[in-house]
Amino acid sequence: MIEIMVNGCSGKMGQIVCDLVEQNENFVLKCGFDRNVTGEFAFPVFNHIEDIKEKPDVIIDFSVPAATFKILEYAVTNQVPIVIATTGFSAEKEKKIAEYSKQIPIFKSANMSYDIMIMKKLVQWLAPLLKDTDIEITETHHNRKIDSPSGTAQMLADSINASLGNSLHCEYNRHDKREKRDKNEIGMNSIRGGNIVGEHVVQFFGEFETFELKHTSFSRNVFAEGALKAASFLVDQPNGLYCMEDMWDMGT
Repeated sequence: MIEIMVNGCSGKMGQIVCDLVEQNENFVLKCGFDRNVTGEFAFPVFNHIEDIKEKPDVIIDFSVPAATFKILEYAVTNQVPIVIATTGFSAEKEKKIAEYSKQIPIFKSANMSYDIMIMKKLVQWLAPLLKDTDIEITETHHNRKIDSPSGTAQMLADSINASLGNSLHCEYNRHDKREKRDKNEIGMNSIRGGNIVGEHVVQFFGEFETFELKHTSFSRNVFAEGALKAASFLVDQPNGLYCMEDMWDMGT
């Protein structure tokens, strides 16, 4: 059985991961870590890195960037693979994660959904076919999400841009602009409200028609299940930085 540590175990996603781990006979919930420990747990939970005595086989991180880097330092020091499902990292932090992956196996994805991975591949394929259209990405999430745009929306935009030779740029704010739309931009739009798990829409606007791809998540369980699959995949990998495509391309 694979022994799991959950970083951010008191958060919504962390709690779901813990529940699924406890229901799965292939995993053991070794311990949890969270800066703000709330409620009672049936397993050891720590809020200070130096107090962690257990060494898991792999860490699953659903937290915030600052908390990710705290547990990432622990992971590197103790040579523990880590699945990073947190989003909102700066370019500097992304570079640092890539550097850490030379020392331990790191699985990182802005979205743990298999269907989102398919959507990413589809927009990569479509963008060159629809290169003369105006591309807009709209993401909708619950009112507690702190980063904008979502990591998934940015991932989709980066995939589109890469497929077009990085010739586009993302436009995040039209509020202060008084000019027509730039043909080389990808419009990024964020909506926050209620308890929406997650919705992403990519639209290609032509002069006489529009092509649209849409993905809607109805349950957070899909992300937790994806993280557990990533954990199973990662424990057998050498040092390096892995993503959803790596896992599915290897038939996991």
